[in-house]
Amino acid sequence: MQPLVSIIIPFYNCAFVDQAIESALQQSYPNIEVILVDDGSDREVERIHPYLSSIHYVRKANGGTASAINTGIHHSNGEYIAWLSSDDVFLPHKVEQQISFMKKHYAKASFTNYDYIGPDNNILIPKCGEQFQHAEGVYRSFLTSNPINGCTVILHREVFDRVGYFSTEFNYTQDYEMWYRILLKGIPFYYLDQVLLNYRAHPNQGTSKNQEGIKKETFMIKHHYIPKLENFLNFQGNRLKRVVFE
Repeated sequence: MQPLVSIIIPFYNCAFVDQAIESALQQSYPNIEVILVDDGSDREVERIHPYLSSIHYVRKANGGTASAINTGIHHSNGEYIAWLSSDDVFLPHKVEQQISFMKKHYAKASFTNYDYIGPDNNILIPKCGEQFQHAEGVYRSFLTSNPINGCTVILHREVFDRVGYFSTEFNYTQDYEMWYRILLKGIPFYYLDQVLLNYRAHPNQGTSKNQEGIKKETFMIKHHYIPKLENFLNFQGNRLKRVVFE
């Protein structure tokens, strides 16, 4: 049997949550569990009701995205963990293709490209993620930016045992901080050059409403981690060039 993959959907007052759930349940991969963590929502909850018999539903007091994802991980059973924001959509072969890619490369962490879509699911920017040929390129990109869309990521459960969970210290950039910890543990992110996610732009999305908070947290994370990453690359850069994505 294929390894179990847990898809965790953190949810807070999001009008697109039914589309996210539907995309998770319609995966071509045969062995998944979908865990929806309701982070204290008081709106749009009725959109979940038709799916309650098909998903694991967990409700908690409002604590932010990091706490919701962590709660989902603790309730999960999968060998692999994926995270899907409640306003985004997995393409049907997302899990199947990415797990196959990870098993081929013995990868513990991977990410993919994605399309940028609007509220009506129209594609605004196709394949808008940065592309990579080898692990060193991914590492070096973190010296200046965050090239990884969190909802394209799949992680082996072992990663959390080695680096811990998402930090609740960060309200908006918990994924960015987590990626640094993974990289500095010497766990390379493998890049699969396929579009397997639709990432949605809409007026109520967190990245649109919380720009000042995002900038502040990003500055803190870069100040702390970039010197460590530069030192890591001085010693490991040549080895990482040999980790090639095919």
